[in-house]
Amino acid sequence: MLVSILHRVSGTVLSLAGLPILIVWLGALVAGPDTYASFAGATETLLGRFVLFVVSWAFFMHMLSGLRHFVLDAGAGYELQTNKRWALVILVAAPLMTVLFWILVLSR
Repeated sequence: MLVSILHRVSGTVLSLAGLPILIVWLGALVAGPDTYASFAGATETLLGRFVLFVVSWAFFMHMLSGLRHFVLDAGAGYELQTNKRWALVILVAAPLMTVLFWILVLSR
């Protein structure tokens, strides 16, 4: 049940924060180096990093939960123990993937 709720929450975060960030980023790329530098500067603030961290968690959470739903739609994984196990894996893997992603990003 928690994974289902988080799937909806992560989808909402992606649509309300992730998509606008993507659109502004693409606009900054098109507008030129000064605009892009301004956008990049905004993403390097504490608030900017926090928003990007939350959006990246939402991406991994939504992706993993979506893959789980895809497997369920294929007719597999309906056994209660299997379903609970995959839900637990998603609850652990999404934050772990987010932290590993940010370690890679910040170590460059």
